[in-house]
Amino acid sequence: MTITRVAGNGGLPMINVSNDHADAVISVYAGQVLSFTPKGAADVLFVSDKAYYAEGKAIKGGVPICWPWFGADPEGKGRPAHGFMRNRMWSEWETRENADGSTTVILGVESSPETLAIWPHAFRLAMEITVGKTLQLALVTRNTGDAAFTITQAMHTYFAVGDIAQTTVTGLGGTQYLDKAADGNGATKQQDGAISINSEVDRVYLGVPAELAIVDGALNRTIRITSSGNKTAVVWNPWAKIAAGMADLQDDDYTRFVCVETTNAADDVVSIPAGAEFRLVAEYGV
Repeated sequence: MTITRVAGNGGLPMINVSNDHADAVISVYAGQVLSFTPKGAADVLFVSDKAYYAEGKAIKGGVPICWPWFGADPEGKGRPAHGFMRNRMWSEWETRENADGSTTVILGVESSPETLAIWPHAFRLAMEITVGKTLQLALVTRNTGDAAFTITQAMHTYFAVGDIAQTTVTGLGGTQYLDKAADGNGATKQQDGAISINSEVDRVYLGVPAELAIVDGALNRTIRITSSGNKTAVVWNPWAKIAAGMADLQDDDYTRFVCVETTNAADDVVSIPAGAEFRLVAEYGV
């Protein structure tokens, strides 16, 4: 196992992990995994070549963390969408080699006067990242205050695919979803079979199973997603018009990724009592 700490794009601190199972790149800024490449295989994650690497900006790709809310500011106070963790510096709390040859890196943030001014709750947030035959992620929220608080959250994961036209997402057939792309109001619909993507897709799936998969025909692989701690999942692809309007995406990048996000979103709101913690977990394997 080797762990190297380097100044990455924009001078942001990065942790490179290499072991017998896989290689990974982790950005300490934003607590964000940017690359997970099993030995002898292609990268499981997508990062835009035009991604911003600058404090105050979100990095487009990998596994951005949406916390302590997913989507628009739930209180309508004008705070940023998807919370305030994907554009601030985290700290490296722990690294260790495990008996099975995998490597665990734990990054974290604790509440501060700055965060309390944005969101008035005391917390300790950790991102536990284990790089092995699979990529295991746990977003762990501890309430260090003296009253319960509620959160919504997501691992907004960008999965690399060879060609979106040859890609399907399976495991959600028969579940209901809120269709955010259709009219913006999130009309409730039901999924029939596998998800094929041939236009903008922005859906919050409800009552989701623990196992989903991305079948990538172009790269001849299946990415398996196992999760716990969530009742919802989001499937997103901006498609051509929106991608072309995003400065941190190439115009045709939408053909090279699909976001399948492990979430507590919509009515899947998590209440965490004082002194308690909550774990949102996802595992990705090929």
